[in-house]
Amino acid sequence: MKKRRRKKFKTFFVLFLIFCGLAMFQNYFQKQNSPLQIVENDSFADAKKYSPQIHDELAKYHLEEHTPVLVALMQQESHGKGGDPMQSSESAGLPRNTITDPQQSIEVGVKHFQRVLTYGNQKKVDFPTIIQAYNMGSGYIDFVAQHGGKHSEELAKEYSLIRVKEKPNLYTCGGDKNNFRYPYCYGDFTYSTKVTKNLQLLADSVPVTGSEKTPGGSF
Repeated sequence: MKKRRRKKFKTFFVLFLIFCGLAMFQNYFQKQNSPLQIVENDSFADAKKYSPQIHDELAKYHLEEHTPVLVALMQQESHGKGGDPMQSSESAGLPRNTITDPQQSIEVGVKHFQRVLTYGNQKKVDFPTIIQAYNMGSGYIDFVAQHGGKHSEELAKEYSLIRVKEKPNLYTCGGDKNNFRYPYCYGDFTYSTKVTKNLQLLADSVPVTGSEKTPGGSF
């Protein structure tokens, strides 16, 4: 009897250890593959959390397919941080960072995007020009329209210098000649390139909203 009991106890103990080992193994891989782990390592997480608000605001203009574009813009502007994540204060004619409410920032930023998109389409410029115009204003659209209709960093530099010459005491890159923009201190001539890269990286990251994909043909 004692031998049988010992044998049963040993069998039970072995099975218990196997069960514990399997549970720990499963728990480890669940943590490795959990959405939380992905979000923690996602550099777009702060910007993407605003995607529902961006989508809803764009929907007012029937432009919701551009949600990933605006998330990529926000990533470039602020990485989704601060009270003005779209950095839209200046586009509203206000001093930098005057807006402190993210929802207002999105409303103003989307409206600004809608304006340059509409004007860019009227002028028949390419989409990268429209993205650059979010940074440099609609005057850049006119400039590109007069020079072939397609954006390039060289055209952005030329336009920047024109604006710098208009107000040389204002557009100085803070007096820092080591600034990568110097002497093209009006706007960022690499802006459209950077947003395009953000959009590509965004497409490879966790989807913006559900199964939403980056709209084809935007760039």
